[in-house]
Amino acid sequence: MRIPRIYTDSPLSEGNHAGLDENAAQHVGKVLRMQPGQELRLFNGDGQDYPATITEAGKKHVEVLVGAPIANPNESPLQITLGQTLSKGDRMDYAVQKAVEMGVTQIVPLTTERCDVKLKGDREEKRLRHWQSVAISAAEQCGRARIPEILPVMTIEQWLEHSRICELRLVLHHRTEQSLSSISKPGSLALMIGPEGGLTADEIALAEKEGFLPVALGPRVLRTETAPVAAMTLCQWLWGDVGG
Repeated sequence: MRIPRIYTDSPLSEGNHAGLDENAAQHVGKVLRMQPGQELRLFNGDGQDYPATITEAGKKHVEVLVGAPIANPNESPLQITLGQTLSKGDRMDYAVQKAVEMGVTQIVPLTTERCDVKLKGDREEKRLRHWQSVAISAAEQCGRARIPEILPVMTIEQWLEHSRICELRLVLHHRTEQSLSSISKPGSLALMIGPEGGLTADEIALAEKEGFLPVALGPRVLRTETAPVAAMTLCQWLWGDVGG
């Protein structure tokens, strides 16, 4: 039986008895229905996994004995910051989930000219919490021990300023012939993904003026939730840890 990986925001240290936080406890006790004596693998975002044995288990309270930490080797050497234009329905959930699986470091939701999703105030905070939860679940599933951060929504101008820290910055669109394979290996990169209708010519020109390189992934136009997955897969293949 596969040992469940569970995220907790609680401090973890070898030999300590720790009570899981509410969300983790409900998942272990109510959803998985685990019992005392069964094993877990915990992580709290510090880059390590913690073997643990359940000592008490209920639907709302779970206590564990924490074992010695184990270094988790599943983080990519390539630091990726994803600027993903907001999209409707579960498309944004899909983009966040798959980006985490492909090793993204940070995700920045973007609002662009053709973006038809508007988030403000409480609604934005609620969606950010939801996407962070999606990222946590994806990290649990794919074996990562660090949780990519979901930043507040940014405008194009804010994103261009924020992404200056990245060594390589790419804007994806199909109106260019430059491919990823023609670019030298970076240590960090920013990917800018447009909405379903694509970035406008002015937005692409602005990104290029600020140092972004335009790249195309192929002759076909990809959906806004497909583009980051395809782009990160290729980037990890060329410069990261996919494909050996």
